[in-house]
Amino acid sequence: MAELFYVGVDVGTASVRAALVTREGLLKSTAEEPISIWEPESDHYVQSSTQIWERCCTVLKKVTHGVERSRVRGVGFDATCSLVVLDQNFQPVPVTKEGDTQRNVVMWMDHRAAEQAARITDSGHRVLSSVGGVMSPEMQPPKLLWLKENLKETCWNKAAHFLDLPDFLSWKATGSLTRSLCTLVCKWTYSPPEGWDPSFWTSIGLEDLLENNFSKIGNETCAPGSPVGCGLSQEAATDLDLDPGTAVGASLIDAHAGGLGVIGADVKGFQLPCENQPISSRMAMICGTSTCHMAISEQPVFVPGVWGPCLSAMVPGMWLNEGGQSATGRLIDHMVKGHAAYTQLQEVALQRFPSTCGNFYTYLNSHLSLMANSHPVDLLGTNLHLWPDFHGNRSPLADPTLKGMVVGLSLSQTLDDLALLYLATIQALALGTLHILEAMKGAGHDIRTLFLCGGLSKNPLFVQIQANATGLPVVLPDQMEAVLVGAAVLGACASQDYKNIQEAMQKMAKVGKVVQPDDELQSFYERKYKVFLRLCSHQREYQALMNNR
Repeated sequence: MAELFYVGVDVGTASVRAALVTREGLLKSTAEEPISIWEPESDHYVQSSTQIWERCCTVLKKVTHGVERSRVRGVGFDATCSLVVLDQNFQPVPVTKEGDTQRNVVMWMDHRAAEQAARITDSGHRVLSSVGGVMSPEMQPPKLLWLKENLKETCWNKAAHFLDLPDFLSWKATGSLTRSLCTLVCKWTYSPPEGWDPSFWTSIGLEDLLENNFSKIGNETCAPGSPVGCGLSQEAATDLDLDPGTAVGASLIDAHAGGLGVIGADVKGFQLPCENQPISSRMAMICGTSTCHMAISEQPVFVPGVWGPCLSAMVPGMWLNEGGQSATGRLIDHMVKGHAAYTQLQEVALQRFPSTCGNFYTYLNSHLSLMANSHPVDLLGTNLHLWPDFHGNRSPLADPTLKGMVVGLSLSQTLDDLALLYLATIQALALGTLHILEAMKGAGHDIRTLFLCGGLSKNPLFVQIQANATGLPVVLPDQMEAVLVGAAVLGACASQDYKNIQEAMQKMAKVGKVVQPDDELQSFYERKYKVFLRLCSHQREYQALMNNR
């Protein structure tokens, strides 16, 4: 019998990737292409939906090259929760003051709408209960409000369709404007089964979105993995070199696809505390440019400062809470590349690890081990502490105005100092995970095991410190590109080769490695966490003092 395949396409912050995946969840081939990011102003980040779709076509054709079209049973897309703007003819509408029509995507990390988000929070509307009580500038309502207030003539009045990027990809593939519950529930305040709350949009000054039964933001929805339209349209099939009608699954936000790619794995035989426990005892962490912390439950759990609960946003029929850190991989890069010893690091890393093209994180991990001299590397962080919210706090404080802080610096700027700053950054990010876990547990979640995927999960020091700081075992997937497996799960479900998402993710997601916490470091991280919380208190106090001058 001929082997069957599914294609997962992932649009991340800076690249588009695709994978050809088997029924058992094994990656047969992968491809990647970069995408452009423009920053026309501070905290404004934009992209081009035209370029993104072109790159999707390129990577998909690469991974299916030489494969019989009939053996590709389904396609699934995931993407960042960025905002795409199109006119009535489905042409790009500019989202910048410069008016470049190809720059029509407001990226997820764009914080231009911080003031609008604060106003929406101050409204106290009931829909805020599903976003932790605080509207984030990374969600779509404040971005829409910003566009209306600042680009009314050049953007708002010309726009006929506002789509989350994952839904844009589904539309390009099928011609259907049906939206995924993942995007609408998590980022737009949609609440099934009731749907949109007209009073919310009216109260924030966006009553024009009510026209034609909310046609501009979507009035048809379906659960992730549901078949969209009639599958690939003729036009898209031509673009992708696949058969028309090939199943397309309703899309997911990229972090949620990563969740599908890891959280449902069979853990029997690994002696994990989540074995023989409901799936709600697991938390998926998708660690890349930013990090998302995904916890699911059978009943809604309201966690202050944490997004959700969102019904059917990742696993159909289950409630999702989503914590997160707005800058993780990006913060590590920022701290390392901004240090005075960075040039020296590049030189020595290339000499030491030429086969990895001078991967400086591999070198830094090795350098820290030498500095530790057979003692736990973690203890090197005793006297250097960092508050990691350089791009605001997404969870659990839900305060985008917070800034970063480093305590314990000296005048020295050696390679050792750079390594210690790198370590302090990783430890601070792990303590941020603990901060989110404590909030979730306090609200009723019972999380016993962490499931990691994404770029940072390939860094063994990052993974081990997540385990050590939280005191929880960490599971890494068998296929390290778990986000792509999650996207392929959508295609597999849409093809009806599996009866539902739950069955598909259980069959296609597998445990690769388990990393246990070092119990001897428990007291060290208890002390470190107390310092972390004290830094939080000081940061907020300093900010309040300066704002009240």
